[in-house]
Amino acid sequence: MKKNILISLAAGAVIVSAGLVLALAATSPTRVGAQGDGVDLTVYNSNIALVKESRQFDLDEGVNNVAVTDVPSAIIPETVYFKSLTDPDAVVLEQNYEYDIVGSQKLLEKYIDQPIRVVTQDGTVYEGTLLSGQGDVILQEEDGGVVVVKFEQIQQYSFPALPDGLITKPTLVWMVNATESGNHNAEIAYLTNGLNWAADYVLVLAQDNESLDLTGWVTLDNRSGATYEDARLKLVAGDINRVQEPQVYYDMVVEERAMAAAAPAPQVSQREFFEYHLYEINRPVTLKDNQTKQVEFVSAAGVPANKEFIYDASQPYMAYGPIFDPGYGQTGQTKVDVSLTFNTGEDGVDAQLPKGTIRMYQADVDGSPLLIGEDSIDHTPKGEDVTLVIGQAFDLVGERKQTNFNRIGDRVVEESYEITLRNQKEDEAVDIRVVEHLSRWSDWEIIDTNNEDFTKTDSNTIEWIVTVPAKGSQTISYTVRYEF
Repeated sequence: MKKNILISLAAGAVIVSAGLVLALAATSPTRVGAQGDGVDLTVYNSNIALVKESRQFDLDEGVNNVAVTDVPSAIIPETVYFKSLTDPDAVVLEQNYEYDIVGSQKLLEKYIDQPIRVVTQDGTVYEGTLLSGQGDVILQEEDGGVVVVKFEQIQQYSFPALPDGLITKPTLVWMVNATESGNHNAEIAYLTNGLNWAADYVLVLAQDNESLDLTGWVTLDNRSGATYEDARLKLVAGDINRVQEPQVYYDMVVEERAMAAAAPAPQVSQREFFEYHLYEINRPVTLKDNQTKQVEFVSAAGVPANKEFIYDASQPYMAYGPIFDPGYGQTGQTKVDVSLTFNTGEDGVDAQLPKGTIRMYQADVDGSPLLIGEDSIDHTPKGEDVTLVIGQAFDLVGERKQTNFNRIGDRVVEESYEITLRNQKEDEAVDIRVVEHLSRWSDWEIIDTNNEDFTKTDSNTIEWIVTVPAKGSQTISYTVRYEF
């Protein structure tokens, strides 16, 4: 008879250590693929995965009950599929997912109005009919007396037998009507929550800020309640549409990677699939439950890069009508952002990039890499620009102030701004891109400015490129007229 630490079956009795939940801890870990011919695992970056595996079952002709216990606890039962490949005419009459897991509280619930035995930490033994197991244990003894035993004082319970209907693992059960007996090859597939993946990138910026090296890692996180052994692993990048239902979401636990030397060639094949991109790991992968695993999927060196300073201190237009409030659009922003842009085309990374986090480093004068910033990207096709915000420049300051506001009747407003840029670097002039959002209304006109060299980038935005000398400053002024 099998024994373990938490459950002991002896002489028809079940003895349980108090306070311990028996469920999966009472047995070996759930290992999908351990008893079959391997598993196909397709993980989406939306906390869901498709599991497909081949199994062998010995079936008799007629109706059989087929049970599979090594399934993830986060399985979505209504998505389960079973098919006999040996006997295509076999019919699945019923499909059940049993999840009434044995545990100390479950046993107490099942034994209400039945006799049990309780041993406290000081060795005192209580026997009687269980009246309640919620919080404290209440027993009625043979003489009719009632005793209350505090839950925290209990060391051990003893029950006559394991009640019907309780199991030690979540179990899939099929009622299969087979037309022939013998060893059947079967295919099982289902969706499960608790499996997710994301892309994590390490970017090393050259000291001249004109090129970069990029390494991309697939970060897999398994909280599904099962281990997948030697899985044929595929990853789908893209936003699939799903029916929104209440479900448990898990926080990603991503280990920070230290800067490393150049890695070997990527182990992942990339190809298009439907309107998404698919990444296939070129070797079997074992993904343990409660494990984070990383696999390199892209590597590029010497990618051209462009560092830029941006001062964007106004407020984008977000209203549904004209705005007459004189203070609208003023943010008080003085920091100048530092951004980095590179391309994913053939002259750049030469790969599509799934959404994820990019951590950026640059070598110090002694050669040791230092973190300079991090940013996230969305799914980016090949051939597109990627712009990252590194941080904010320490030696650059912007100041934006409204110098005039004039409402001319009910349909015209004029306002003026002055933008001053200061560069406190000792020996380096910088170019700063100044972005202004004309935020009161869509019908506007610049009627006066001290710098005509601006660009209209969209219906409500203009930009200047301003060169600011070392230890110097530059000022832009303009007046805009809105007509409503």
